[in-house]
This record gives sequence, structure tokens and C-alpha cells, in this order.
Amino acid sequence: MTTINQPFAENRVILTKISWETFNKILIDTGEDRASRLAYYEGTVEFMSPLAEHEHNNRFLDVLIGAIAEELNLNIKRLGSMTLKNSRMRQGAEPDSCYYIENEPRVRNKKKIDLDIDPAPDLVLEIDITSGSMDKLPIYAALEVTEVWRYNGTKLEVYILDGPILHYNLSENSKIFPWLDISKIPDFVQQSLIDGETATLKAFRSWVRQQNIS
Repeated sequence: MTTINQPFAENRVILTKISWETFNKILIDTGEDRASRLAYYEGTVEFMSPLAEHEHNNRFLDVLIGAIAEELNLNIKRLGSMTLKNSRMRQGAEPDSCYYIENEPRVRNKKKIDLDIDPAPDLVLEIDITSGSMDKLPIYAALEVTEVWRYNGTKLEVYILDGPILHYNLSENSKIFPWLDISKIPDFVQQSLIDGETATLKAFRSWVRQQNIS
């Protein structure tokens, strides 16, 4: 067992040689109200417990993504850290946040999502500040998540799913919001620490409208 500590970001515990059946039992035994988020890949389980810096980044980026959808008048279904897993692939992860946008009509009225039959979220957000964490990109690729945003506290990286052998390519642009200058979003996260979230959100909405027009 390995424990990785990073003050004010996240705590991680990694277990190896864990079967898929044991992973599913852990999910059931720990329930949906636990503080940690789990991921499983090729016999390794990661438990991640978010701390203050991690959660601020996650929550505020989630607000910004919601604001983009609202400014574009796009329906969005937010499912937070819902467990994403596929029994055939035997892989799973609980992202910081996940969203249905293009596939939102297909899951709009569903209270339970089953990735064995339902499409994966269009967008996943991962906050990854602590070095040494599990690389979840292969998991999301197997689940066919179209786009992953990964934020390390200073930089936002965008990964776009490519095929026919499913893998992610690092991209300067979002496929879901192709006109958006992704590189500017971390500036608003940092601005929120100075001006506060409400004032920053107003500035962000104005910036999104300008980006869309241009």
C-alpha cells in the first residue's frame, strides 16, 4: 500500500493486485456518501480524498463549465463524481466532475446511468495536483469519454478521444467548445482567489459572450 500526501490538495492511497470483483465490492461497501473517489485499472485501485485546494478548483471549474453551457443555451446534465465503469472493460473511475452535453438528450430523463448500455459522459473534469497519481486517461478512453479536461492547479490540459484505436490526443482546443480559448480559463480560477467567485463569474460570462461573438 502506498500513501501520497499533498497538503491542501489531495490524499491518495493506492492498492495493487485487486480483482475487479473486489473493486465492485469496495464500491458497494463504502457507499455513495464516502469522501474518497475511486479508480480501477488493471488490478490497481486508487482512493483519492480531496482537500481544500482540490475542491475549490473542482467546484469553481464546474461553475465555469455550467456558465459556458448557459451562455450558449446548451442543455447540460451534470453528474459530479458519478462512478463510471464498464463491466466488459473491467475498468472504472470516479471523476471530479462529469457532464453530458451532446449526449444529454439520450440520458435526460434517466435517474441511473449504466455505461454497459448508456453512452459515456461527453466531458470529464479531473483535478490532478499531487504528483504520482494514477493516470486515468486509459480508463476514460476505454469508456469512450469524448473529452477530458485535466487541471494541475496552474494549467488546464484538454484531451480529445481519437480512434480507431481509442486514445487521447493533447489538444489546444476543446472539441465540445471549439471557439473557446481554453488557455485563459486558469486565469479566472486564480482571479477568483483575489476578486471572489461571484465577481469572477460575472467577468467570465462576459468573456464567454465576447469569445462566442468573435
